[in-house]
Amino acid sequence: MSELDMDFLLGAEDDDEGRDRRRSRGSGGRGNRRRRKRRSRGRFIAPLLAFIILAGIIGGGGYFGYQWLSGALVPDDYSGQGQGNVVVEIKEGQSASEVAAELERQGVVASARAFTNAIANAGKSGLLQPGSYTMRKGMSAANAVKLLDSGNRLLLRVQLREGLRLSDTLTQLAQQTRKPQKEFLAAARNARALDLPRYAKGKPEGYLFPATYEFQPKDTPADILGKMVERFEQAADKAALEDGAKSLGHTPGEIITIASIIQAEAGRYEDMPKIARVIYNRLAHQPPMKLKMDSTVMYGLNKYGTAATNAELRINTKYNTYMHDGLPPGPIGNPGDHAIEAALNPAKGDWLFFVATDPKSDVTKFATTDAEFQELLNEYRRNGG
Repeated sequence: MSELDMDFLLGAEDDDEGRDRRRSRGSGGRGNRRRRKRRSRGRFIAPLLAFIILAGIIGGGGYFGYQWLSGALVPDDYSGQGQGNVVVEIKEGQSASEVAAELERQGVVASARAFTNAIANAGKSGLLQPGSYTMRKGMSAANAVKLLDSGNRLLLRVQLREGLRLSDTLTQLAQQTRKPQKEFLAAARNARALDLPRYAKGKPEGYLFPATYEFQPKDTPADILGKMVERFEQAADKAALEDGAKSLGHTPGEIITIASIIQAEAGRYEDMPKIARVIYNRLAHQPPMKLKMDSTVMYGLNKYGTAATNAELRINTKYNTYMHDGLPPGPIGNPGDHAIEAALNPAKGDWLFFVATDPKSDVTKFATTDAEFQELLNEYRRNGG
C-alpha cells in the first residue's frame, strides 16, 4: 500500500493528534502548513475514483465496455441484398433523413442512421428523385442507396400521338396504364377538377396534350388528365397562345379549334402553315364562304377520315362546316405543337383550296381558283383517291 493510501487510512488518528498539538502550539506557521497538506490529500479522491470506474468499464468491463462505446458510433446495418419486395414512395420535397426514417419503418434498412451515412458517403443526398421504387427488406444501407437510383423508379410510360380525339385518348390511357376506362371517363366529365383553361368552356377535347408521359403508379385517372392539361398550358405559354390569338382577331379557343383541324387535315408538318392560311382565307372571304372541311364533318358523325361521301355531307350536325358558317363549336381532336404554331403563324398566300393529291406520300397541293381545285381533285382520283 502506498504512503498516500496509508495516510488516507490513518487520517482520523492524525486529526486527533493534530488537534492536541494545535491546542499546545496555538496558531503558529507550522500548524497552517499541516492543514493545507491535509486538504490537498482530499482533492485526489474524486479524480482517483473516476479513473478507477472508467478503467473498470474499458479494461475490466472488456467486451461490454467496447460495445457501449462502439454502438454509439456505428449504427445497426443489415448485410447483403435483402429479400422479398416492398414499394417505397419518395414524396416531392422529402429530405434524405425523412426517406431514411421511412426505409427503417418498412424494414428495408436496419436503421435510419445507417442509410443517411451510406447516402452521404455515396454523395447522393440531394439526388433522390420523387417516385415509387421497388426495394427489398433487410438489405444493407449501401445497397438501398443503389436501388434508389432514378433509373429504378416504377413508372407508367404512356405515348399519345397528335390528333387523337378525346374518346381515343381515354381508351389509350386505360390500355396503357391498365386503369379502368370508366374512371377516365368520369374524370374527363369533371372539368373543374381538371383545371381547364377558361376558353375550353368546360370541355377537355383539344386540351389533353399529345406527348410521351411518365406517370407514377399511384396517379389516379384524374391526376393523369390533370397533368395532361398542365402540359397543354406549358405548350400554350411557349407559343404565346393568348397574345397570338388576339393579334389574329380570334379567341384562344378558336385558335385551338383551328389547330385541331390543321392537325386532322395535314399529312406533313411543312404543309400545316399553308393549310392554316386556307382556313383563315375562307373565314375572311367576301362574299362569305363556308369552311367546308371534311374532317369536321367526320368528327360530327363519329367517323374518321378527311374525305366525306356526298351522303355524309348531307347529314346535319353542329360540326358540318358544309352546312354551317364559320368554325365548328370546338376542337375536333388534340393538336400538337406544330399545329398550334401553324395556327398562330399561317403562311402568306391567297389559297382557298388544298388537296392531298397523293394519299400514299401525303403530298398536299394548294389552289386559288375553283378551276385549279378541280384539276387537283382529278389528280387525286388518278392516284387512287
